[in-house]
Amino acid sequence: MSFQNFLPFFVGAVLLLVGCEKPGPRTQSLSTNASAARATNPAAAFTPTNAQPKLRTMKLWLGSQELKTELALSLPEIMTGMMFRKEMAENEGMLFVFGRAHQASFYMRNTLIPLSCAYIENDGTIAEIHDMKPLDESPIEAHSDTIQYVLEVNQGWFDRNKVGVGSIVRTEFGSMPDTFFKKR
Repeated sequence: MSFQNFLPFFVGAVLLLVGCEKPGPRTQSLSTNASAARATNPAAAFTPTNAQPKLRTMKLWLGSQELKTELALSLPEIMTGMMFRKEMAENEGMLFVFGRAHQASFYMRNTLIPLSCAYIENDGTIAEIHDMKPLDESPIEAHSDTIQYVLEVNQGWFDRNKVGVGSIVRTEFGSMPDTFFKKR
C-alpha cells in the first residue's frame, strides 16, 4: 500500500541526503536532474518489488472487536504496506502510524487483496471508511487534514463487525495517542 501525502517528508529526506555533499562541476547536472526526478516522483527512489516480511504486531480494539494488526511505522514499511501480499486473515490488519496529522491519501498500487481502510484522527476516532479495489491506483483522499493513522483490513470487515465512523480505536496499551506519542 502506498500513500501520497507523506511524500513531502520523503522528498525532504532524499534532498537532505543528496544535498549533503556539494557536487563537482561534472556531476552537478546529473545530481540536479536526479534530485528533480525524485522531487517530482519520490516513489522512483523507493519502489518495492516484493512483499515485506510480517511486521511487528499489536492488538487493537474497535468497540468489542479485536484485531491483530501489523504496525507500519517506518517510511519503507508505510510505502510498502500490503503490496504483493496474497492473503490476510479475517481478524488481521495493518495500522499505518504517521508522525503528524495530515490529509491522508491511499491507493492500491501492487496490492492484490481487496481492502477497506479507516482514516483515523489523532485521538483514535474513525473519521472515514473507504473500500479499495485491488491494483487501483486512483488515490482516495481523506476529507480532512486531521488523519494520523490509517487502518487497512479485508474489504467489508468494518461492515461485518458493525464498526463505523465515530468508533474509537484503542490498543492493548491504551489510547492511540498514549500508545504512540506519549512523552516518557
